[in-house]
Amino acid sequence: MSATDDKKLLQKRAAAATALTLVRPGEIIGIGSGSTVAEFIRLLAPLAPQIPGVVVASSASEKLALAASLRVFSLNDVAPPVLYFDGADEIDPRFCMIKGGGAALTREKVIASASGRFICMVDESKLVAELGAFALPVEVIPMAMRFVMSKLKLLGGTPRLRGDSLTDNGNLLIDVSGLNYSNPEALEREVNSIPGVVCNGVFALRRADELIIAGDTVRHLRAPVSQWK
Repeated sequence: MSATDDKKLLQKRAAAATALTLVRPGEIIGIGSGSTVAEFIRLLAPLAPQIPGVVVASSASEKLALAASLRVFSLNDVAPPVLYFDGADEIDPRFCMIKGGGAALTREKVIASASGRFICMVDESKLVAELGAFALPVEVIPMAMRFVMSKLKLLGGTPRLRGDSLTDNGNLLIDVSGLNYSNPEALEREVNSIPGVVCNGVFALRRADELIIAGDTVRHLRAPVSQWK
């Protein structure tokens, strides 16, 4: 592991540790997926006796949660979580995000939308002035793959099928570069309106409520900012 990787890992752990202070005993919480979430779950393990359970967004997070002695529930079986904890592949000053690098975008968006507050945990490398450097993940049912790719090209994007890997829902993933993010909410709606698209990784209609950023220090922001400082 390089020095840069070591630094990012320490930042992820610092962000996760700060997020942990928001967990309240007696409440079921929602948990997303990804490397920062993995650190959060590991830190959550000692609190397992105080937490009724968790709702997770991926099979990978479920395995980590069970290893941490946490009870895992389906969103159908419990009241919506008050708090949802997740990371981001990119996040702008309005707290709009691109997510889905780990292929769990649909379940992440469902749980985030059902939860009362979305706490996003990132290292400072994920901060961007405008979304778009990270290719947009789009989950698509297999029979619609070519049709959806043609529609994404008409939007100005360059779509690429993400190998033969399937999501936890049994669908394909298309990664799209070159899209216009000047209006993330409109783009999210437009991509979702293509028949065959299950979900896309723009989180603008349901953006983060709070943001924990780990760099040389850890910042906890509770409202969108005009620009990153």
